[in-house]
Order: sequence, then structure tokens, then C-alpha cells
Amino acid sequence: MQMSWWSSVTRRWCDLDDPTHVGRVAAERALSRLGARRVPTCEVPIVFEPATARSLLGHLVACVSGSSVYRGASFLANRLGEAVASERVSVMDDGRRIGGLGSRPFDGEGLPTRRTPVIENGRLASYLLDTYSARKLGMASTGNASRGAGSAPGAGPTNLWLEPGEGDLDAIIADTERGFLVTWLFGHGFNPVSGDFSRGAAGHWIEGGRLSHPVEEVTIAGNLLDMLRNVDAVGDDLLWQGSVASPSVRISSMTVAGE
Repeated sequence: MQMSWWSSVTRRWCDLDDPTHVGRVAAERALSRLGARRVPTCEVPIVFEPATARSLLGHLVACVSGSSVYRGASFLANRLGEAVASERVSVMDDGRRIGGLGSRPFDGEGLPTRRTPVIENGRLASYLLDTYSARKLGMASTGNASRGAGSAPGAGPTNLWLEPGEGDLDAIIADTERGFLVTWLFGHGFNPVSGDFSRGAAGHWIEGGRLSHPVEEVTIAGNLLDMLRNVDAVGDDLLWQGSVASPSVRISSMTVAGE
């Protein structure tokens, strides 16, 4: 037995994908996993489709959040202005994005939201700050305070995405001689202090620029700093299924732990 999912999420009803299309994609993704098997342990390029690539941005958010930075609980603390990623990587946060699920005129402390470049062409440009974390760091709030009905404010993203590059997922696969396309991630194996990353994964093996067979019961591992620096392809297929989004991404080398 195999399973999968798909979704369409927008602010306006008229922008939603047709339900039949959503169901068909979910079914096709589940069927494509039939006959999955493990692969030998190796180091190969890893391709993340948009739906899994955005989870990497979720880990990045944990490391650029002001509270993590001032407490020294992030490997990106004291790295503003440094090259922390490939030049292909630019990450933006914009609370004013039209139609964005995280859009709002004011943050959780009443300050106006804005567009904040987090990473620009590989260089760490800004943290995401509320008033408290900004004061602790001797900086100004970036308008990223968020809060629940009964909680104190904390810094978080609004609409955050990786800027698209060139070519879609099919083009990146065709340009990959041998590697692993990740379509499913399991677990929470990430340490924001060290950047160490290790998560269960499933997807498809790539041979000769084509999908060879489905893969399951493997683990992919690396360090997020190295992963960001080793991004060698970013697609143009930016996909919004929430307030954090990414196009397809290829990392030149990661460890796949299998048989």
C-alpha cells in the first residue's frame, strides 16, 4: 500500500484548482510510489520538488527568527552580510504580497509589515525580528511579530519564498545524470544550532536524466549551511500551498542512507 496527497490553497475561491485535478494529482502521486525499494548508501545530487523544497525554508525560518538568533540557538547568528548560500539562492519575506495567505497590513505588535530580503544572492541580508528580539540584537523590528489570542508576540514569517530560477522540475531532472528526487519527507531531524539535517525520505531514483524507479525507506543527511551553499539549480516552478513557498531545488551532493 502507498499513499500521497495534493492540495490547492488560496485566499479566493475562484483561484482554487479544480477539485477533480487535485484528486487526480494525488492519485497519480500515490500510484507512482508502487513498487518502491531502497537504494544502496551513497552520495548523490538531491532534487527537491516544490512541495518538499519548502520544508527546507521552514528549517531556515527557525534559524533566522530573532529569538533563536539572540539566544545563540542558530548557526546563522552573527553571520549578517556573510555568504551562507549559493548565489542562486535569494529568499524574500513580504507581508504585503497581494493575495498571500500570510499577508496583513500590520504585524502582531501593530507595526506595518514590509518586504524583507532574508538572503540576497547567497548573502544573509536580514533576520526576521519582532520588537523584543530586535532590541536584544541592537536592531529594528522587521514587522514580523506574530501572536496568538493569548500569547506574547514572537518573530515569524509572513509570506516567505525562494526566488525562482530557470527551468522546471523536468528540466532539472533531465540535467541530473544520477540522483534522488525527493517527493516525501518524514520526521523532524534538524538541529538549528548546528544546522545538522537528517530526515527520512521517499521519492524516485534518477538515472541518465530520467526517473528510474520509486524509492522508500531511506534517509537523506547533510548540514543546512552546506546544503544552501551547494544549491546548483533552482527551478521556475514556484508553488504556493501555504504562506511558505519554493520552486524545485537541486543540491549537488548529500548522503542517502539506504541498504
